[in-house]
Amino acid sequence: MAERKQRRQGERKMGLLTNSVERSEIKAGDHIYTYRAVFTYSHHGIYVGGSKVVHFRPKWNMNSSSETSTDIEDSKPSCEVFPDCGFRQPNSGVVLSCLDCFLRNGSLYCFEYGVTSSVFLAKVRGGTCTTAASDSPETVIHRAMYLLQNGFGNYDMFQNNCEDFALYCKTGLLVVDNQGVGRSGQASSIIGAPLAAILSSPLKLLMPSPVGVATVTAGMYCMSRYATDIGVRSDVIKVAVEDLAVNLGWAGHHEEISEVHGTSTNLVTL
Repeated sequence: MAERKQRRQGERKMGLLTNSVERSEIKAGDHIYTYRAVFTYSHHGIYVGGSKVVHFRPKWNMNSSSETSTDIEDSKPSCEVFPDCGFRQPNSGVVLSCLDCFLRNGSLYCFEYGVTSSVFLAKVRGGTCTTAASDSPETVIHRAMYLLQNGFGNYDMFQNNCEDFALYCKTGLLVVDNQGVGRSGQASSIIGAPLAAILSSPLKLLMPSPVGVATVTAGMYCMSRYATDIGVRSDVIKVAVEDLAVNLGWAGHHEEISEVHGTSTNLVTL
C-alpha cells in the first residue's frame, strides 16, 4: 500500500511539463531549475550540497539591478545566512548561491537524465529532460566547482546559457559546431516552435481540418527538439573540464584576470 502511494506521488510530480521535487529529495550533483517571470523561462544550476547551487548567468548583469525576460539574473543577492552566497571570480558568470537565493521564492524542479525517447517526446516543454546519461555525482560536482573558479566563457542565450552549463556539468558533452544551437532544450524549443510551423505549413493544403494541422505542427515541434538533444545528436564530444578552456579558446583568459585582480581561489566553503 505504501509503495503504491509513493509511486502515485512520483507520477504526480513527473508530469508532462515539469519535474517538481521537494528540497529534501534533491542530492548533491543534481541538476535543478526554477521558473522565472511567470513560467516564461527557467533558470538552471547544479546543487552541490550544503544548500549551495552553482549556476551560470550573464557577466554584464552581475553589477546591475535590472532584469529582462531571459536568463539574466539580479545583482549579487543580499544573503544574511550564507556569507559566501553570490561568490564568483572577477569577469565570470559562474556564481555560487544558496538554494533560497537561487530559487527566489520559486518552486524547485529536478532535470531528468537518461529518459527514453518516448518520454522525451512526450514532454510538452523543452528544458526538462534529456536522453543523455549523467556522470557520477562526484564528477558533476568537480566540474561545477572547477568552473566556479575558472569560468564558463561568454554567456549566450542560444549557445551557452545556464542550461548548457548544467548539462555540461552533468555529462561532460560539448557541442563541436558553435554555429548551431547549444545543448539547451529550452533554446531548442524557442527555435523549434517557429521551425515546426514553417515546415508544417505546406501540409495545410492536404489537411482541411485545423486539428490535423495542429497535430502535424506539434509533431514537428517535438521532433525538432529531439533532433537537438545531446543524447542523440552527433556533433557532441566528451571534454574533460580541465581541457574546456583549450577547446573553447579560453586558455590564458582566467589566468590574466586573476593576475590583474589578485584573486584567491580558496574563498568557497560547502
